[in-house]
Amino acid sequence: MIFIKNIKALVGVRESDRIEPLRGAELADMAVLENAWVVIEGDRLADYGEMDELGNQEQGWEQLQALESRADQIIDATGRFVFPAWCDSHTHLVYAGSREREFMDKIRGLSYQEIARRGGGILNSVELLHNTSEDELVRQAKERAEEIIRFGTGAVEIKSGYGLSLEDELKMLRVARRIGEETPLTVKTTFLGAHAVPMRYKGNQTAYVDEIINEMIPVVASEGLAEYIDAFCEEGFFTVEDTDRIFNAGLKYGLIPKLHANQMSFSGGVQLGVKYGARSVDHLEFTGPQEYALLAQSDTIATLLPGATFFLEMDFPNARAMIQAGAAVALATNYNPGSCPCGDMRFMASLACLKMKLTPEEAIQAATFNGACAMDVVDELGSITAGKRANLFITKPMSSYEFLPYAFTTPLVDTVILNGAIYG
Repeated sequence: MIFIKNIKALVGVRESDRIEPLRGAELADMAVLENAWVVIEGDRLADYGEMDELGNQEQGWEQLQALESRADQIIDATGRFVFPAWCDSHTHLVYAGSREREFMDKIRGLSYQEIARRGGGILNSVELLHNTSEDELVRQAKERAEEIIRFGTGAVEIKSGYGLSLEDELKMLRVARRIGEETPLTVKTTFLGAHAVPMRYKGNQTAYVDEIINEMIPVVASEGLAEYIDAFCEEGFFTVEDTDRIFNAGLKYGLIPKLHANQMSFSGGVQLGVKYGARSVDHLEFTGPQEYALLAQSDTIATLLPGATFFLEMDFPNARAMIQAGAAVALATNYNPGSCPCGDMRFMASLACLKMKLTPEEAIQAATFNGACAMDVVDELGSITAGKRANLFITKPMSSYEFLPYAFTTPLVDTVILNGAIYG
């Protein structure tokens, strides 16, 4: 048993077993328990409360002494905050090498689309991954996994999409599964064969979509390597018609849709995602009142990826309008080698506050509770709730919980606890 006492504040407390994402004013309504304690038994959050309850009466003192005597480890969190671990619902964590040369192209003025047309971008990562062994991919991905854990992340969705062939897509998904088995991260996997059109199908995109539908999806599903299916529905990548065919095929095999939508243009991706009941539509830089209304009336979560918007120097989506319309908004990193080489969810929360004018409360809950909803783990993760899995982090001493997104480069995560065990 781990007993954490004298916590300055316990952030993201939720008494109920709610599994629906937070919307509108709910997103800003974040419960904070001051001067608190937490008990972890096994891999579960067993109980929590206020220190005053343990110290003001004789019965309270007895309870405090009983907790301390039972504890295998006591953590004194004086001056520190405890948060639920981040839930990062959109990443490309499995890839080979890096693409800093494209970073230089970007500095010289080339756009993301121009770099892709020159054979860079996703296709660059495809070639690197093809020439990298599965074990080497695991080694590289584990380094990134360890990095994001130290940032306070406890759950992560990992997409394929740098394979673009059956063999290499399966290789990526196996690596993602191994990250879930060989690290304490909770990992959800997504098949993203429709990330780009490989060079062997240049000028014949429909034939590649046929390969995804007829060859890739059946094998991915039969081997149980993915929970979700995704596509990059965007000009220069996959059309609404392509994506419609892919989702229709994926659903027949039990794969739940997610979607890269409206990143570069008003692509129609939001409309298609809502039509198919996608768990989330992600990016959304190009959205307006029509998309906000559709999302508000649906169960599809709007997942914003401010790190990619920042890196690509684009206009940020209007998160405030989405929230006011009643859409469910989540935050994720989009950690990848081309448009967001960053897995720090705290930085995403900071960008959300600075560039999209979310309040700290909204940003924190979008990156924890709603992120958990966007990857179907909210029954276990995303809040401080008795009975949920003990995934949390303890900060260094801070003045307030708002200090976390405010001081966006200061290393503030001190202790990470995943599945009831202290990491590292």
